[in-house]
Amino acid sequence: MMHYRLPSQRRVYLALFVVCVAAMAFALYAQHGLGLEPCPLCIFQRVAVIAVGLVALLAAWRNPVYRAGQAGFAGLTLLAALGGAGVAAWHVKLQLFTPADKIPACGPGLDYMLETMPFTDMLAKVFRGSGECAEINWRLLGQPMPVWSLASFVAMALLALWLLRRRA
Repeated sequence: MMHYRLPSQRRVYLALFVVCVAAMAFALYAQHGLGLEPCPLCIFQRVAVIAVGLVALLAAWRNPVYRAGQAGFAGLTLLAALGGAGVAAWHVKLQLFTPADKIPACGPGLDYMLETMPFTDMLAKVFRGSGECAEINWRLLGQPMPVWSLASFVAMALLALWLLRRRA
């Protein structure tokens, strides 16, 4: 009988970090190579990818042996992935399920809003949506980028849940 050994926690986190680096590399390629300017919701999704990647890198570096440390890193990964999934899901709703006549006009850029508005007002305005967040400028296999972001964040969250339940 063959026994399968689970990959080490360090390797799982290193792989997750590499996935996050690849996701950010693609986002930067889409912006600078394809000329797709990120909307405010895209920027928040990038922040979530960076957060997952940083937690994964720190977890791989620290490689906690005690269950509390393992659960802490898995929990932080889960929170960052769920935050990104929430933003991506809202973005998908705006792009695919909001009637065109219900989408607000394009608003000011995120930089301007951060400089001139209180943080809570800026968040409320971003999540109400705007024209630039509802535009679909790129598709892969018929699906816009936020759908792929949502799928990635769900996979990251499932991996974090697996790490939380794992005994190794």
